[in-house]
Parts: sequence; C-alpha cells; structure tokens
Amino acid sequence: MNTRMLCAFHVIFLSVYEIQSKSHPKPSCGYPPSQWCRSLEIAIECGVQKQCMELNATRPDPVVPPVEISLYYESLCPGCRAFLTEHLFPTWILLKDIMNVNLVPFGNAKEIPEENSFSCQHGEPECYANMVEACVLYSASHAAFPVIYCMESSADVLKSAKPCLQLYAPFVKWGSIESCTRGELGRSLMHQNGVKTQALKPAHTHVPWITFNGEYTSEWEDKAMSTLFNLVCSLYKGIKPPVCTGALKKLDRSFC
Repeated sequence: MNTRMLCAFHVIFLSVYEIQSKSHPKPSCGYPPSQWCRSLEIAIECGVQKQCMELNATRPDPVVPPVEISLYYESLCPGCRAFLTEHLFPTWILLKDIMNVNLVPFGNAKEIPEENSFSCQHGEPECYANMVEACVLYSASHAAFPVIYCMESSADVLKSAKPCLQLYAPFVKWGSIESCTRGELGRSLMHQNGVKTQALKPAHTHVPWITFNGEYTSEWEDKAMSTLFNLVCSLYKGIKPPVCTGALKKLDRSFC
C-alpha cells in the first residue's frame, strides 16, 4: 500500500475506534472523514474547508461511466476480509467519484433448495453473516459499504454487526435486519447472490473474486491485490481526478 493509501486507511480506522479499539482519539469535529466534505458547515467545523474546496474544484465528467468493481466474497474468509478492508474500502473513500462498488456475499457457498437453506465454506456462522451483509446492502443503500467495512475490520464480524449499523446507518433499525435474515427476503437475497456468482464467466475458482466493468482477468486481479488505487485510476476513461494525479498531496498531509 503506498503512502497515500496508508494515510487514508489510518484516517478511516480512526472513525470506527469505538468498536475496535480505544487507543485512537475520535475526529475532533465529531464526523467520520468520509463526511468531512459533505457540506460547508461540516468542512468548517472539521477545519478542512480549504482542502474540500480544492477537492470539489475538479469533478469527474458525469458523462464518463465510473469504474465498476464487483467483489464476490465470503464474510468470514480471511483473504476476502483483508482485501475489502485494506484495499477496496480505502480506495473507494478516495475515488468514490469515479468508481462504483458492488458487493456480493456468497463466494463458495451452496444453495440447498430442498431444505430452503445454504451451506458455507466457514460453516453456519458465515452463512448467517453473509445474509446479514446481504440484508444490510438491501436496506442501508449508500451507507451499506461503511457498515460492512466496519463489520469486516472488527475482531468479530457478527458481534460488531449491530453497533456498526447503529454507527453508520442509524436510520436502519437492527430489528429490520434480523427480520430480513429470518424471513423470505434474506433467503431471496442470498439466492440472487448465488445466481450472480454462478453466472460468472469465467467461473470463479477462488475468493475473493474481483471483476472490473463486468470482466475478470488474472492480471487485473494481481494488480488489485497490490495497487488497486492505481488500477482504478488507470481504468477510468475520463479526465483523472486530482487525487489520481497527485495534485492533492497537500490534502493527504492535512488529513494525516
């Protein structure tokens, strides 16, 4: 991970310290870094008004489609968790204007239609965690990825689910997620994820399995595992945002 990515990951980690560790202070302004440039008022409160103005000065061309990244993964797979938390989420924080992320929790799971259930590589806890994340993706909309990052970066994915939801998607009640996992909706969401996973061409042989704009190549996968940030910048067909060209190094230093 390069210096810019390490800086971004450090900032992101601070925003979830209550769930994972008490050794890091909260951002002094009370907002997570992903929200610092959301409004002028927040930027002023967090002391990054100038940096946010620089960031907003050059926005990607709305006509050029963003890079579509789809991650086919399992909630308790160590390699999947490492990629999602150390590469995908930090890159998305920096490049969300030029990339979309689609999360498909299923991986090597198997659907058992006659039992109306699923079997998972890491056992029943993973099947349940997969379904929780599928329900979060369905219910939390734009806030779903931060919730799932929070879960996957915690010591216990399942125990952190409720506090992560309360922190990043307080408009979604935990009871609705539980109802989803117990009912037909949760099973339907998992079935859909299974269909998407089984329809991959070439067929997935491992997880995490990553596609870019619907396509998979081993070369892209290798780059994604080491330099995802650079790969997304190179695949974007429009004018590169300042963060890709290094024009906002000053912003990075300020956030660190």
